[in-house]
Amino acid sequence: MPIKDILLPLVGEPSAAAVAAIDKCVAVAGDIGARVTAIAVEEDIVVRPIVISADLENAAVAEAVRSVTDAQGLLKATEAAAIRFGVRCEHKLSRVATAEIPAHFALSARLKDLSIVPVKSQGGQSEKIIERLIFESGRPILLCPEEFAAELAVVFDNVVIAWDHTAPAARAVADALPMLQAAASVRIITATDNKAPAELESGAALASHLAEHGIKATFETVKIDGSSVGKVFEAYVRANAIDLLVMGAYRHSRLNEILWGGVTKTVIGQPPCWVMMSH
Repeated sequence: MPIKDILLPLVGEPSAAAVAAIDKCVAVAGDIGARVTAIAVEEDIVVRPIVISADLENAAVAEAVRSVTDAQGLLKATEAAAIRFGVRCEHKLSRVATAEIPAHFALSARLKDLSIVPVKSQGGQSEKIIERLIFESGRPILLCPEEFAAELAVVFDNVVIAWDHTAPAARAVADALPMLQAAASVRIITATDNKAPAELESGAALASHLAEHGIKATFETVKIDGSSVGKVFEAYVRANAIDLLVMGAYRHSRLNEILWGGVTKTVIGQPPCWVMMSH
């Protein structure tokens, strides 16, 4: 299915990194010819006034001033990017309780083809939003790491699929078909130290399946060698100048990954490049 309708969920402040990420998200939407619906949520923040006084006791008990994040600034950055890249864009400002923000975005994403999510490195709110989108939107998500936004590609020429023959991985491949068909290079990798016959057969079978969609893909295994699978993917992305990583989300139980760590938690905490996820 072509990607024509995209949700861009926005929280936080319009920092230089956030604006750079918004630019790249809108540019990607323009490259694939999709409309963007940007929803920015105002969050309550606490701003303490600067008190210059010798009366330290009064300064210490000065009341906090309630305020909200600059969601309007995020929308202005999105509008400017949409004009620059010629993208159809709708803007919405929302005000919901902080705890309800992830659910608000998940509900909005259900009638979109894709959510593109700017991700703050190790950002707690970002992870909550991503997890809610994964489990409750029923749609794929595309992660844009703010940390690397300036160097991210707009066109996904070099794509890698993280393949483990699970249902989430299969769903991610199906959701990513339009991007895979447009790519110049598609690689399939399985992280393993064993190279079991079943793993090799599965990777070859996926390559054969993609060929039926006009996609020429190569398959290889990469060694874990005592590392975490998430770190293995990160190293592969860096070594091979990958533009887009396609992977299933939460192969193991979400609780298990939260307690012990796992590939999904590693990647959503700090995406190494553009990452497309489905569950």
